[in-house]
Order: sequence, then structure tokens, then C-alpha cells
Amino acid sequence: MDDAALAKLDAFIRRKGLRRTPQRDAIARLAFANDEHFTSEELFDRVRRNNINASRATVYRTIALMVEAKLLHEIDLGGDLKTYDPNFLEKPSHNHLVCIDCGKVLEFEDSHLELLNDCLTRRMGFRPVRQTIKIEACCEQLRTKGACPNLIAARVSGKRLPARKR
Repeated sequence: MDDAALAKLDAFIRRKGLRRTPQRDAIARLAFANDEHFTSEELFDRVRRNNINASRATVYRTIALMVEAKLLHEIDLGGDLKTYDPNFLEKPSHNHLVCIDCGKVLEFEDSHLELLNDCLTRRMGFRPVRQTIKIEACCEQLRTKGACPNLIAARVSGKRLPARKR
């Protein structure tokens, strides 16, 4: 997490009359440590693996603060759990391709989609502000080769897998 984002979180927390704590800082740094999407529980697991003394409730409240401060974006990638996107600041208009077999999430941007969305919204009397698209797809490797390394890795790590709709 860069210092500007941490400063933005700190300013937001102070405006709300809260105080900056080492636990909040550590949780925020872990949330932005990589580009991977995560659930609250996955972030809590990172907190525990990094020996940070923070409760589950503190992790959940810190996530809510980061969403409210517009540092994290809550996205619907399917399933019953909320997923958070740490790339929202750098790429506010980006899209997700979600494998319904292994749960792998790929982000993509496409100028053609942005142009199409711009044309559609203007034709209907709107001005686009942001756009996100979620495409659910079947894993090509699983279909063609009968095995998917992402599915195997997800099962080994205990990662939640999407509920397959048939």
C-alpha cells in the first residue's frame, strides 16, 4: 500500500472521529499487499499468518472503513460472500472474468467496451461514470485437458470454490 492511500485512510478515520491504530495500519497494508481479490475471512487469515494481533471484528470493521473511504471496492464475483478489490484505486473501470469451475478471477480492460458503454449510455441520455462487467465462463483447461491446475491449487489451499450452476 502506498503512503498516499494510507494517508487517505488516516484522514478519513480522523474525520469520523476515530483514531489511527497499528492494527488498522497493518490490516490495510495486508489488504493492498498484492492485487488479489479477497473476502473478509481471507484477509483475516492473512492477518493471523502475519502474527498481527487483531480480532476478526477489527478486520471486518477496517474493511468497512476502507470501502467507505473508497479505497476498496466491494464486488460480486458470485457465491454468498462479499469480495473486495484492492485494484479499484488504480483502475476504477475494469472488468472481471470469473471461472465457474476453479474460481480464478482475471481482470481485464478493453477500450472497445468503454467506447461501446459510452455510446450506449449517451444514446439513452446518460453520461457514463464508471463501468464494470463480470463474465462467468467455464475453464477451458478443465474442458480440454480434464484437469485444471488452478482448481487443484484452490482445493489444496482450501479456497472457496464457486457453486456450479447447471
